[in-house]
Amino acid sequence: MKELDRYLEYLEYERHYSCYTVDNYKKDIEEFLEYLERESINYLKLEYSDIRLYLAYLKEEKHEKSTSISRKLSALRSYYKYLCNNNRVNTNLFNLISSPKKEQKLPRYFEYNELEELFNVPDLKTTLGQRDRLILELLYATGIRVGELVKIRLKDINKSERTILIHGKGSKERIVNYGEYASDILNMYLNDSYKKLNKFNSDYLILNNQGRNITERGIRYILSNLIKRTSLHKNISPHMLRHSFATHLLNEGCDILSVKELLGHESISSTQIYTHITNDRLKDVYLHSFPRVKK
Repeated sequence: MKELDRYLEYLEYERHYSCYTVDNYKKDIEEFLEYLERESINYLKLEYSDIRLYLAYLKEEKHEKSTSISRKLSALRSYYKYLCNNNRVNTNLFNLISSPKKEQKLPRYFEYNELEELFNVPDLKTTLGQRDRLILELLYATGIRVGELVKIRLKDINKSERTILIHGKGSKERIVNYGEYASDILNMYLNDSYKKLNKFNSDYLILNNQGRNITERGIRYILSNLIKRTSLHKNISPHMLRHSFATHLLNEGCDILSVKELLGHESISSTQIYTHITNDRLKDVYLHSFPRVKK
């Protein structure tokens, strides 16, 4: 088995990375290894200058953005840490490389009226319509990641308490709550569509149209099709519902530490980006409402 294959299996089965993340690591590392092969450089005998030249190649010849370069550096830093821990290289030179500075993009989110339009797209009279509405409701009501949504099993749900046990990144668990809207569609789905879809006695909550537990890619495909049936002119991503969850909580006065816990963030710095959005909103309200802003 190739060394890279062993590393990817380590990420999937020991670090519990999602298939989506593992695929991205694979592409980024393979691209680097192909570059080294063209330059006749042994990947186990890297020098600091080799890495700097590769970064220059990404920026100047491939015109990669800072965000893309940072992602590739992260993948390579992790791979060479693995090689170092397994005594394949003496040191991880990628630890000496800083990621390029990048502009902090504000997360995109839905306004309340946009969510209403999106949520009304699925036809609740159909099996898949009920399932699709549940996907929307749960992603927005809980702020969970798509990778966490597809892992939910029936035993994780406490319907009387309206809570769900979420299995997050790195095998970390947390409890999330959901409200009446999500509760109503969950009960409808379990009493109707779930019984029709569940041909193989699966214990996963969200199933595809063949009765198997759905993948992250499957969720993205569903959301893409749903947005096409609205009047909204924006590219949807599953994370936009997560961003909307956090932004709307802050807009309604929720403190940032509570939002951090609800999102399952390890660091408050990951949550603070949402305060930029809410601060802009507060500034707009102030400028339009306070009587002594203008003469």
